[in-house]
Amino acid sequence: MSTTFSALNMAEQQITDLDEQLLRRKLRITESPCDTKASVGQRELKAFCSNDYLGLANHPKLVTAIAEGAKLYGVGSGASHLISGHSIAHDLLEKKLASFESESIPNARALFFSTGYLANMNAITGLARLAGQGEASIYSAKLNHASLIDGVRLASAQTKAKVALFDHQDLHSLEEALRNDAHPLKLIVIDGVFSMDGDIAPVEKLVQIAEQYDALLMVDDAHGFGVLGKQGHGILEQLNVHSERIIYIGTLGKAAGVSGAFICAAAPFIEWLIQKGRPYIYSTATPPAIAHTLLTSLELIENDEGIRRRQQLNQLIQIWREEMSFINWEKVSSSTPIQPVILGSNANALAAAKLLDDAGYWIPAIRPPTVPVGSSRLRITFSANHSVDDLRELIKTLKMIEQKIQGAS
Repeated sequence: MSTTFSALNMAEQQITDLDEQLLRRKLRITESPCDTKASVGQRELKAFCSNDYLGLANHPKLVTAIAEGAKLYGVGSGASHLISGHSIAHDLLEKKLASFESESIPNARALFFSTGYLANMNAITGLARLAGQGEASIYSAKLNHASLIDGVRLASAQTKAKVALFDHQDLHSLEEALRNDAHPLKLIVIDGVFSMDGDIAPVEKLVQIAEQYDALLMVDDAHGFGVLGKQGHGILEQLNVHSERIIYIGTLGKAAGVSGAFICAAAPFIEWLIQKGRPYIYSTATPPAIAHTLLTSLELIENDEGIRRRQQLNQLIQIWREEMSFINWEKVSSSTPIQPVILGSNANALAAAKLLDDAGYWIPAIRPPTVPVGSSRLRITFSANHSVDDLRELIKTLKMIEQKIQGAS
């Protein structure tokens, strides 16, 4: 019998390799609700790193709503949706979500999931099954989120779908590929707002391309839902696009402040995904108390308070764009609450994050494989709960840290 435990040795060696490349990720434990100030290791840090864009995660109305939901429905669903886990709370939420996107998607219907990752996996794999083996093509943007990438890979493995990547900033190659594609099912997959760069996808042009070449367009609006559009309905409202070819994914754990995600599409597509979407069929339903809480969140997103919070966000974004300048670091142009600062090397990004931590800020370094090699960065995000003074203090601190790092190099 071997005296070595080869799998354990491999794990230890791989972790050592990550350490040497400055790529090891570490958990930090928070001791407070999600907000612009976070208690971490008994220290209070100014947080500019969460996706709680509207500042709803600790909103008193949502705290009240989840307690009310637990009293009404308990704390678990007990089964998958297709067994006995589908509550009236889920049904009401799905109807409300469908109404959010009904101006952009005819005959809209929504399907609720526990996470955005699960929603994306379900949508891509389920839609790929509309065609026979080897009869589908999937076109995926190169910088798509990991959940989209994994969904495409799984769909290709299951259905032998052809997969091609495209540059979302240059759609000529996508058009050329679609022009020569004879497959009966063609699916274009893209993020609405790219999570690491903060840029907005050219959805208007992609809708035109989908119409011209008989394709479906799946838009993952994880970072746009609640933030974009006058009523916070997301990128489709913001860009005023309309098509029955759109498969829309919205996330409810970011700007909505709670948890979960949804697929919204024309009713026949949703019915198909209920019948053939394995992640939906074989997952226990999200607790109905969460769905009940999200109904209150959607009310906040649409009403005057939601409008005011989006106005506050837009003010912060404008101040950042006008007043934040770097000597050597690269500031990516973004009109969203995601504002990346590219430092290049892992070492520089880690050094900047450490100096920010010393100054009382929580802004982690983002490194490969989350971003391409050589583009390690600080991913700064704004919340409607940040004040103008909070932002200007951060700007001052960042300028000092850049000078310190450049002086040491």
